[in-house]
Amino acid sequence: MNNNKSTNSLLIFLGFLIASIATLGSLFFSEIMDFVPCTMCWYQRIFMYPLVLIFLVNLLYPDDKLFKYAFPIVLTGLGFAIYHNLLMFGIIPESAVPCTSGIPCSTKYINWFGFINIPLLSLMAYLSLFILLLKCRK
Repeated sequence: MNNNKSTNSLLIFLGFLIASIATLGSLFFSEIMDFVPCTMCWYQRIFMYPLVLIFLVNLLYPDDKLFKYAFPIVLTGLGFAIYHNLLMFGIIPESAVPCTSGIPCSTKYINWFGFINIPLLSLMAYLSLFILLLKCRK
């Protein structure tokens, strides 16, 4: 039983770390690199930023309600991240995107190794948090 508790603490810490890195990364791209976020990026940020606090509070004051608090937020952010990646890889046409003004949602500020872009980084963060929360629940 004690081993399960320490495993959950480690998973919660990893969740806090992933959410923190994603949050700091998005702020770095917009505030330091001057990349203007598109509408879809803003939606993903809206759901990522509170996760830092949710995981931190659960680290400091553990309870069994982390899944209940964090999972709907992660699931919603994951949905936006999947949609944004489908757009970036040309599966969804640009006409089906909510980015009607400002920066187009298909803008590629970075292109590491020919396929890693900012929406893919967001997808990886949300997918990692999704898996961690499922593991914490068991």
